[in-house]
Amino acid sequence: MISNHHRIVRFVEQGYIPSEKMDQALTISGVYPDAAAWRSFINHLLLWLGGLALAFAVLFFVAYNWSELGRLFRFALVEVLIVAAIIVYWKLGTGRMAGKVALLGGTICLGVLLALYGQTYQTGADPWQLFFNWALLILPWVVIGRFAPLWLVWLALINISISLYFRAFPNAFDLIGIVPWNSGVYWVLFLFNTLALTLWELAARRWSFMAQRWAIRLVALGSGYAVTWLALISILANGMSDRAGLLSGLIWLLWLAGMGWVYRYRIRDLFMLTGCCLSAIVVMTTLLARYMLEGDPVGAFLLLALMVMGAGSGSLVWLKRLHREWQA
Repeated sequence: MISNHHRIVRFVEQGYIPSEKMDQALTISGVYPDAAAWRSFINHLLLWLGGLALAFAVLFFVAYNWSELGRLFRFALVEVLIVAAIIVYWKLGTGRMAGKVALLGGTICLGVLLALYGQTYQTGADPWQLFFNWALLILPWVVIGRFAPLWLVWLALINISISLYFRAFPNAFDLIGIVPWNSGVYWVLFLFNTLALTLWELAARRWSFMAQRWAIRLVALGSGYAVTWLALISILANGMSDRAGLLSGLIWLLWLAGMGWVYRYRIRDLFMLTGCCLSAIVVMTTLLARYMLEGDPVGAFLLLALMVMGAGSGSLVWLKRLHREWQA
Protein backbone atom coordinates (compact mmCIF):
# COMPACT_ATOMS: atom_id res chain seq x y z
CA MET A 1 0.00 0.00 0.00
CA ILE A 2 3.03 2.32 0.18
CA SER A 3 3.26 4.32 -3.04
CA ASN A 4 6.52 5.22 -4.76
CA HIS A 5 5.89 8.86 -3.94
CA HIS A 6 5.75 8.17 -0.20
CA ARG A 7 8.82 5.95 -0.42
CA ILE A 8 10.82 8.74 -2.07
CA VAL A 9 9.59 11.30 0.48
CA ARG A 10 10.57 8.97 3.32
CA PHE A 11 14.03 8.41 1.83
CA VAL A 12 14.51 12.18 1.53
CA GLU A 13 13.42 12.71 5.14
CA GLN A 14 15.84 10.00 6.32
CA GLY A 15 18.71 11.50 4.33
CA TYR A 16 19.20 8.62 1.89
CA ILE A 17 18.35 10.92 -1.05
CA PRO A 18 19.47 14.56 -1.17
CA SER A 19 16.56 16.99 -1.29
CA GLU A 20 17.85 18.56 -4.50
CA LYS A 21 17.67 15.12 -6.19
CA MET A 22 14.06 14.53 -5.20
CA ASP A 23 12.58 15.47 -8.60
CA GLN A 24 15.06 13.21 -10.36
CA ALA A 25 14.20 10.33 -8.02
CA LEU A 26 10.48 10.84 -8.60
CA THR A 27 11.05 10.74 -12.37
CA ILE A 28 13.16 7.56 -12.21
CA SER A 29 10.63 5.80 -9.97
CA GLY A 30 7.82 6.60 -12.41
CA VAL A 31 5.92 9.04 -10.20
CA TYR A 32 6.66 11.83 -12.68
CA PRO A 33 6.11 10.70 -16.30
CA ASP A 34 9.08 10.98 -18.64
CA ALA A 35 9.02 11.83 -22.34
CA ALA A 36 8.32 8.24 -23.39
CA ALA A 37 5.38 8.00 -20.99
CA TRP A 38 3.93 11.26 -22.31
CA ARG A 39 4.27 10.05 -25.91
CA SER A 40 2.52 6.80 -25.04
CA PHE A 41 -0.28 8.67 -23.24
CA ILE A 42 -0.84 11.08 -26.14
CA ASN A 43 -0.72 8.23 -28.65
CA HIS A 44 -3.36 6.23 -26.76
CA LEU A 45 -5.48 9.33 -26.16
CA LEU A 46 -5.57 10.23 -29.84
CA LEU A 47 -6.27 6.62 -30.74
CA TRP A 48 -9.25 6.48 -28.39
CA LEU A 49 -10.60 9.84 -29.49
CA GLY A 50 -10.23 8.91 -33.15
CA GLY A 51 -11.97 5.54 -32.75
CA LEU A 52 -14.86 6.95 -30.75
CA ALA A 53 -15.19 9.94 -33.10
CA LEU A 54 -15.43 7.60 -36.09
CA ALA A 55 -18.10 5.44 -34.43
CA PHE A 56 -20.24 8.39 -33.38
CA ALA A 57 -19.70 10.14 -36.72
CA VAL A 58 -21.53 7.27 -38.40
CA LEU A 59 -24.47 7.76 -36.05
CA PHE A 60 -24.70 11.51 -36.67
CA PHE A 61 -24.11 11.13 -40.41
CA VAL A 62 -27.00 8.69 -40.80
CA ALA A 63 -29.30 10.73 -38.55
CA TYR A 64 -28.56 14.04 -40.30
CA ASN A 65 -28.89 12.64 -43.84
CA TRP A 66 -31.78 10.30 -43.08
CA SER A 67 -34.07 11.55 -45.84
CA GLU A 68 -31.31 11.67 -48.47
CA LEU A 69 -29.87 8.22 -47.83
CA GLY A 70 -31.50 5.09 -49.17
CA ARG A 71 -32.45 2.22 -46.90
CA LEU A 72 -29.81 -0.15 -48.28
CA PHE A 73 -27.05 2.47 -48.08
CA ARG A 74 -27.78 3.15 -44.41
CA PHE A 75 -27.54 -0.51 -43.48
CA ALA A 76 -24.52 -1.12 -45.71
CA LEU A 77 -22.58 1.80 -44.20
CA VAL A 78 -23.01 0.62 -40.62
CA GLU A 79 -22.51 -3.07 -41.44
CA VAL A 80 -19.30 -2.38 -43.37
CA LEU A 81 -17.88 -0.55 -40.35
CA ILE A 82 -18.83 -3.41 -38.03
CA VAL A 83 -17.14 -5.95 -40.32
CA ALA A 84 -14.09 -3.67 -40.63
CA ALA A 85 -13.83 -3.38 -36.84
CA ILE A 86 -13.97 -7.17 -36.48
CA ILE A 87 -11.27 -7.62 -39.14
CA VAL A 88 -9.01 -5.04 -37.49
CA TYR A 89 -9.43 -6.73 -34.11
CA TRP A 90 -8.78 -10.15 -35.64
CA LYS A 91 -5.61 -8.92 -37.34
CA LEU A 92 -4.22 -7.01 -34.35
CA GLY A 93 -5.38 -9.35 -31.58
CA THR A 94 -6.08 -8.64 -27.92
CA GLY A 95 -2.58 -7.39 -27.13
CA ARG A 96 -2.78 -4.22 -29.23
CA MET A 97 -4.62 -1.14 -28.04
CA ALA A 98 -5.75 -0.42 -31.60
CA GLY A 99 -7.52 -3.78 -31.71
CA LYS A 100 -9.37 -3.03 -28.47
CA VAL A 101 -10.40 0.39 -29.75
CA ALA A 102 -11.67 -1.23 -32.96
CA LEU A 103 -13.74 -3.73 -30.96
CA LEU A 104 -15.23 -0.95 -28.86
CA GLY A 105 -16.04 1.02 -32.02
CA GLY A 106 -17.70 -2.05 -33.48
CA THR A 107 -19.74 -2.41 -30.30
CA ILE A 108 -21.04 1.14 -30.66
CA CYS A 109 -21.80 0.61 -34.36
CA LEU A 110 -23.81 -2.50 -33.48
CA GLY A 111 -26.04 -0.35 -31.29
CA VAL A 112 -26.39 2.09 -34.18
CA LEU A 113 -27.43 -0.79 -36.42
CA LEU A 114 -30.12 -1.92 -33.97
CA ALA A 115 -31.47 1.62 -33.67
CA LEU A 116 -31.40 1.96 -37.45
CA TYR A 117 -33.36 -1.28 -37.86
CA GLY A 118 -36.00 -0.22 -35.35
CA GLN A 119 -36.39 3.23 -36.89
CA THR A 120 -36.52 1.95 -40.48
CA TYR A 121 -39.06 -0.82 -39.97
CA GLN A 122 -40.94 0.74 -37.03
CA THR A 123 -40.92 -2.48 -35.02
CA GLY A 124 -42.83 -0.90 -32.15
CA ALA A 125 -40.48 -2.37 -29.55
CA ASP A 126 -40.02 -0.64 -26.20
CA PRO A 127 -36.76 1.32 -25.77
CA TRP A 128 -35.54 -1.07 -23.08
CA GLN A 129 -35.55 -3.90 -25.61
CA LEU A 130 -33.08 -2.05 -27.83
CA PHE A 131 -30.50 -1.74 -25.05
CA PHE A 132 -31.13 -5.24 -23.74
CA ASN A 133 -30.72 -6.81 -27.19
CA TRP A 134 -27.63 -4.68 -27.71
CA ALA A 135 -26.12 -6.01 -24.48
CA LEU A 136 -27.13 -9.55 -25.40
CA LEU A 137 -25.51 -9.39 -28.84
CA ILE A 138 -22.21 -7.90 -27.68
CA LEU A 139 -21.80 -10.35 -24.78
CA PRO A 140 -19.58 -12.73 -26.83
CA TRP A 141 -17.39 -9.80 -27.87
CA VAL A 142 -17.12 -8.66 -24.26
CA VAL A 143 -16.06 -12.12 -23.10
CA ILE A 144 -13.58 -12.62 -25.94
CA GLY A 145 -12.22 -9.08 -25.83
CA ARG A 146 -10.81 -9.34 -22.27
CA PHE A 147 -11.08 -5.57 -21.95
CA ALA A 148 -12.44 -3.80 -18.84
CA PRO A 149 -14.07 -0.83 -20.68
CA LEU A 150 -16.11 -3.30 -22.75
CA TRP A 151 -17.43 -4.85 -19.55
CA LEU A 152 -18.35 -1.37 -18.32
CA VAL A 153 -20.25 -0.71 -21.56
CA TRP A 154 -22.12 -3.99 -21.10
CA LEU A 155 -23.00 -3.17 -17.50
CA ALA A 156 -24.13 0.32 -18.52
CA LEU A 157 -26.44 -1.14 -21.17
CA ILE A 158 -27.99 -3.50 -18.63
CA ASN A 159 -28.51 -0.63 -16.19
CA ILE A 160 -30.19 1.45 -18.90
CA SER A 161 -32.36 -1.53 -19.85
CA ILE A 162 -33.51 -1.96 -16.25
CA SER A 163 -34.31 1.75 -15.88
CA LEU A 164 -36.26 1.90 -19.14
CA TYR A 165 -38.09 -1.34 -18.33
CA PHE A 166 -39.49 0.14 -15.13
CA ARG A 167 -40.57 3.22 -17.03
CA ALA A 168 -42.63 0.99 -19.30
CA PHE A 169 -43.83 -1.29 -16.46
CA PRO A 170 -43.72 0.78 -13.24
CA ASN A 171 -45.84 -1.75 -11.32
CA ALA A 172 -43.67 -4.76 -12.11
CA PHE A 173 -43.11 -5.51 -8.41
CA ASP A 174 -46.68 -5.00 -7.23
CA LEU A 175 -47.25 -8.74 -6.84
CA ILE A 176 -44.43 -9.05 -4.33
CA GLY A 177 -45.99 -6.60 -1.90
CA ILE A 178 -42.83 -5.84 0.07
CA VAL A 179 -41.32 -3.50 -2.52
CA PRO A 180 -43.30 -0.31 -3.24
CA TRP A 181 -43.82 0.62 -6.89
CA ASN A 182 -41.68 3.75 -6.74
CA SER A 183 -38.54 1.95 -5.57
CA GLY A 184 -38.63 -1.28 -7.58
CA VAL A 185 -36.14 -0.02 -10.14
CA TYR A 186 -33.64 0.89 -7.41
CA TRP A 187 -33.96 -2.55 -5.83
CA VAL A 188 -33.13 -4.23 -9.12
CA LEU A 189 -30.27 -1.82 -9.88
CA PHE A 190 -28.86 -2.31 -6.40
CA LEU A 191 -28.99 -6.10 -6.58
CA PHE A 192 -27.54 -6.21 -10.09
CA ASN A 193 -24.70 -3.74 -9.47
CA THR A 194 -23.80 -5.25 -6.11
CA LEU A 195 -23.61 -8.69 -7.70
CA ALA A 196 -21.51 -7.24 -10.53
CA LEU A 197 -19.18 -5.56 -8.03
CA THR A 198 -18.72 -8.80 -6.08
CA LEU A 199 -18.01 -10.87 -9.18
CA TRP A 200 -15.65 -8.21 -10.56
CA GLU A 201 -13.61 -8.13 -7.35
CA LEU A 202 -13.35 -11.93 -7.45
CA ALA A 203 -12.41 -11.90 -11.14
CA ALA A 204 -9.74 -9.27 -10.49
CA ARG A 205 -7.84 -11.81 -8.41
CA ARG A 206 -7.54 -14.16 -11.38
CA TRP A 207 -7.41 -11.95 -14.49
CA SER A 208 -5.14 -8.92 -14.60
CA PHE A 209 -7.25 -7.03 -17.16
CA MET A 210 -10.09 -6.94 -14.62
CA ALA A 211 -7.88 -5.56 -11.82
CA GLN A 212 -8.25 -1.92 -12.82
CA ARG A 213 -9.43 -0.04 -9.77
CA TRP A 214 -11.03 2.82 -11.71
CA ALA A 215 -13.40 0.37 -13.41
CA ILE A 216 -14.28 -1.37 -10.13
CA ARG A 217 -14.99 1.99 -8.53
CA LEU A 218 -17.42 2.91 -11.29
CA VAL A 219 -19.34 -0.31 -10.67
CA ALA A 220 -19.37 0.47 -6.94
CA LEU A 221 -20.87 3.88 -7.70
CA GLY A 222 -23.84 2.14 -9.32
CA SER A 223 -24.41 -0.01 -6.25
CA GLY A 224 -24.00 2.88 -3.81
CA TYR A 225 -26.24 5.21 -5.83
CA ALA A 226 -29.09 2.69 -5.90
CA VAL A 227 -28.99 1.69 -2.22
CA THR A 228 -28.69 5.33 -1.10
CA TRP A 229 -31.76 6.24 -3.12
CA LEU A 230 -33.61 3.30 -1.57
CA ALA A 231 -32.92 4.71 1.88
CA LEU A 232 -33.86 8.24 0.81
CA ILE A 233 -37.16 7.12 -0.76
CA SER A 234 -38.08 5.25 2.40
CA ILE A 235 -37.28 8.26 4.57
CA LEU A 236 -39.09 10.83 2.45
CA ALA A 237 -42.11 8.67 1.67
CA ASN A 238 -42.75 6.76 4.88
CA GLY A 239 -40.15 7.79 7.41
CA MET A 240 -39.06 4.14 7.61
CA SER A 241 -42.20 3.42 9.62
CA ASP A 242 -43.56 0.59 7.47
CA ARG A 243 -42.18 -2.79 6.43
CA ALA A 244 -40.72 -1.56 3.14
CA GLY A 245 -39.00 1.36 4.84
CA LEU A 246 -37.48 -0.83 7.55
CA LEU A 247 -36.27 -3.30 4.92
CA SER A 248 -34.63 -0.54 2.88
CA GLY A 249 -32.96 0.90 5.97
CA LEU A 250 -31.71 -2.52 7.04
CA ILE A 251 -30.31 -3.27 3.58
CA TRP A 252 -28.59 0.11 3.52
CA LEU A 253 -26.99 -0.52 6.92
CA LEU A 254 -25.83 -3.98 5.86
CA TRP A 255 -24.39 -2.56 2.61
CA LEU A 256 -22.60 0.19 4.54
CA ALA A 257 -21.14 -2.26 7.06
CA GLY A 258 -20.12 -4.74 4.37
CA MET A 259 -18.44 -2.13 2.18
CA GLY A 260 -16.68 -0.62 5.17
CA TRP A 261 -15.31 -3.97 6.35
CA VAL A 262 -14.24 -5.22 2.92
CA TYR A 263 -12.52 -2.03 1.79
CA ARG A 264 -10.85 -1.33 5.10
CA TYR A 265 -9.58 -4.75 6.10
CA ARG A 266 -9.66 -6.93 2.98
CA ILE A 267 -9.12 -4.62 -0.02
CA ARG A 268 -7.79 -1.29 1.10
CA ASP A 269 -9.46 1.41 -0.99
CA LEU A 270 -9.99 4.95 0.26
CA PHE A 271 -12.30 5.82 -2.65
CA MET A 272 -14.79 3.16 -1.56
CA LEU A 273 -14.68 4.28 2.05
CA THR A 274 -15.15 7.88 0.97
CA GLY A 275 -18.27 6.84 -0.92
CA CYS A 276 -19.56 5.09 2.20
CA CYS A 277 -19.01 8.24 4.24
CA LEU A 278 -20.83 10.33 1.64
CA SER A 279 -23.78 7.94 1.59
CA ALA A 280 -23.98 7.95 5.39
CA ILE A 281 -23.92 11.76 5.54
CA VAL A 282 -26.64 12.09 2.88
CA VAL A 283 -28.96 9.54 4.47
CA MET A 284 -28.53 10.75 8.05
CA THR A 285 -28.99 14.39 7.01
CA THR A 286 -32.18 13.51 5.16
CA LEU A 287 -33.49 11.52 8.12
CA LEU A 288 -32.87 14.39 10.54
CA ALA A 289 -34.25 16.97 8.12
CA ARG A 290 -37.54 15.12 7.73
CA TYR A 291 -38.34 15.53 11.42
CA MET A 292 -36.48 18.73 12.28
CA LEU A 293 -38.03 20.83 9.52
CA GLU A 294 -41.52 20.25 10.95
CA GLY A 295 -40.76 22.82 13.65
CA ASP A 296 -38.62 25.94 13.36
CA PRO A 297 -37.10 25.76 9.82
CA VAL A 298 -34.46 28.44 10.44
CA GLY A 299 -33.01 26.73 13.48
CA ALA A 300 -33.31 23.35 11.78
CA PHE A 301 -31.33 24.50 8.73
CA LEU A 302 -28.62 25.90 11.01
CA LEU A 303 -28.34 22.63 12.95
CA LEU A 304 -28.34 20.60 9.75
CA ALA A 305 -25.57 22.75 8.28
CA LEU A 306 -23.49 22.31 11.42
CA MET A 307 -24.16 18.59 11.36
CA VAL A 308 -23.07 18.27 7.72
CA MET A 309 -19.88 20.25 8.36
CA GLY A 310 -19.11 18.20 11.44
CA ALA A 311 -19.76 14.88 9.72
CA GLY A 312 -17.72 15.92 6.70
CA SER A 313 -14.80 17.08 8.84
CA GLY A 314 -14.95 13.93 10.95
CA SER A 315 -14.96 11.76 7.85
CA LEU A 316 -11.97 13.64 6.44
CA VAL A 317 -10.00 13.24 9.67
CA TRP A 318 -10.81 9.52 9.82
CA LEU A 319 -9.86 8.93 6.19
CA LYS A 320 -6.56 10.80 6.56
CA ARG A 321 -5.72 8.85 9.71
CA LEU A 322 -6.57 5.60 7.96
CA HIS A 323 -4.42 6.56 4.99
CA ARG A 324 -1.45 7.25 7.28
CA GLU A 325 -1.92 3.85 8.95
CA TRP A 326 -1.85 2.12 5.56
CA GLN A 327 1.27 4.03 4.52
CA ALA A 328 3.12 3.22 7.75
